[in-house]
Amino acid sequence: MTNPDAPIGVFDSGLGGLSVLASMRERLPDQSIVYIADSEYAPYGEKTDAFIRERSKAIADWLVERGAKMIVVACNTATTHAIGHLRATLTVPVVGVEPGIKPAALSTASGVVGVLATAATLRSERLKALIAEHEARCRFVCQAGHGLVEQIERGNLNGTVVDDLLLRYLTPMAQAGADTVILGSTHFALLYATIRRLFADRFALIETGSAIARRVETLLIEREGAADAAAKTNPRGRLEYFSTARSPQQRQALLAVVRRLPTMSNVEPFVSHADVPSPVAAGILP
Repeated sequence: MTNPDAPIGVFDSGLGGLSVLASMRERLPDQSIVYIADSEYAPYGEKTDAFIRERSKAIADWLVERGAKMIVVACNTATTHAIGHLRATLTVPVVGVEPGIKPAALSTASGVVGVLATAATLRSERLKALIAEHEARCRFVCQAGHGLVEQIERGNLNGTVVDDLLLRYLTPMAQAGADTVILGSTHFALLYATIRRLFADRFALIETGSAIARRVETLLIEREGAADAAAKTNPRGRLEYFSTARSPQQRQALLAVVRRLPTMSNVEPFVSHADVPSPVAAGILP
């Protein structure tokens, strides 16, 4: 049995994992969480597979050293390229995110599903295998969201540039007959409201934050027993935010996004700098 008061470690290449954190906070308000945004190296989607794997391990090790009882890889790209390595090398449970291919395939009425993801996620064998499992049921229209992660990392969840990129990427999906779009990056889940504004109810939008929160809850119950929040000395768990970004502007972007999330907007956040050695030093290039 693990220490119930130990924090859950959550990481992403940058700010996208905040969408998962928001779902976890809503479902598990009594749990303490340490979140680290690896914004110094965002986006992972443009990096090599080897870099993604080793960088993910470095970040996960950093969280375990801070006492994390569980690691949540709140990044689709890191999950597809690194989760096997993390589960093989860490002694704590590791939960990853996975594009909602199955729920999208089961729910589409038109038989056409759009997939908006990073280039690294789209080229991953895991995503290709998931699509292959369900392509007899429907057709998938895949699109790399080039430029969107960079905008989100600046704290831009809407505006002319974001709107133009979303229109460029999602309009062809609508023209192809897609009635469902998978937001295959936790970054893109932060654009939910903007997509709704641009496309109204044209698409059913599939994101996986709530599913991840349920999975975390299940694992906690299995390892700790049903949590009794009322019995805790601090019934609302603490949230700690870290970023590898060296510029104050990047760290301010994290604060700006946190303040717009309904489950965290009532607490003024503070972001500390995290110095996590880069695998570049070991000869693994981005």
